[in-house]
Amino acid sequence: MLAPAGNRECLETAFAFGADAVYIAGKQFGLRAFAANFTDDEIKSAAGYARGLDKKLYVTVNAALREGELPELGGYLRFLRECGVDGIIFSDPAVLQAAKREGIAVPLHLSTQANTMNSHAAQFWREAGVRRIVLSRECTLKEVSEIKRGAGDLEIEVFVHGAMCIAHSGRCLMSSFMTGRSGNRGECAQPCRWEYFLHERGYDGEYFPVSEDGRGAYVLNSKDLMMIEYIPELIEAGVTSLKIEGRMKSVYYVASVVGAYRRALDGYKEHGAAYVFDNALKEELEKSATRLFTTGFFFGNPGGGAQDTVRGVAPRKYTFCAKVTAGAENGVVQVEQRNKFSVGEELETLSPHLRGAAFTVEYMENEDGARQQSAPHAQQKLKINCPFPLRAGDLLRRHD
Repeated sequence: MLAPAGNRECLETAFAFGADAVYIAGKQFGLRAFAANFTDDEIKSAAGYARGLDKKLYVTVNAALREGELPELGGYLRFLRECGVDGIIFSDPAVLQAAKREGIAVPLHLSTQANTMNSHAAQFWREAGVRRIVLSRECTLKEVSEIKRGAGDLEIEVFVHGAMCIAHSGRCLMSSFMTGRSGNRGECAQPCRWEYFLHERGYDGEYFPVSEDGRGAYVLNSKDLMMIEYIPELIEAGVTSLKIEGRMKSVYYVASVVGAYRRALDGYKEHGAAYVFDNALKEELEKSATRLFTTGFFFGNPGGGAQDTVRGVAPRKYTFCAKVTAGAENGVVQVEQRNKFSVGEELETLSPHLRGAAFTVEYMENEDGARQQSAPHAQQKLKINCPFPLRAGDLLRRHD
């Protein structure tokens, strides 16, 4: 299971909640320019951290590169090799060429941006030196299986959860055309998520909502992908790696999604043919959702069923309130505030070690030892009562 991390906190959370590998980006050559991303020193540290856990770290070098960036590419790839990263995710053939020229032995993973959708293309990349292919999101499960059969020992990776793009595997020009920010260079303004109205020529100032409710229409807005119910089918199709989207997402999203998929994957590995999906895992994903869900193209073209034209959200809404900074001791836990919460409110735990536990906040104490009734200050350090054996890195949330 491969999880995203836009910063060090998300990386540590992803590993803590069960990711086998995490993918990150440096400050250049990646497709999420507005994530915090990792400095060179942070990449080196992250690689060592992953090795210490016997887990893997992949780095994205998957932007469409411009001529002026090529002189720096070889040095950056050498740096990643020296850091000991476990894979480089790329889409531009210039990266493959540079890796060969520089003798970079780090496994190369072909990004979904390369739009691989058939076994002949997969064979081409395998012969070119690619170890793993992240298939286009537009592939069906049947096609995934056929590509795997025709690709020999090539590893197959697919996205199983997260934001979908209105364009073919993210190859979009709309953001560049409308805002000057290129999605193919990590700067997407996400115009597919914007609200649109109709304007009739000749009637200045008059705009008409496409939908009848007057809220406008999100005519290009896709639902998010969710394939947690179909882990057996994905594995049986020959998928090596289940990839979660979200290097721009919060630590709360990472914990919730990674934890749910870890439990689903472990359940299938333990029970095999007798595995029965636990609907509580789907409910968990809805707690971190901001959009409705779809299975994408895995079972055929979903047509309009994949669109979220009114920006509907999951029926439940939870607020991430605090992160545990020191484990529970004598019924007290130390936390860092992330959103306001108050004495008298019920908080639910989000932990890889403890499922579905909830308790009422009876008191909170600040670093000066003074009691307070609420925690309105961002990242304030507090002590609160807690009857459960929570650990550093666990999260607390409130059902709103």
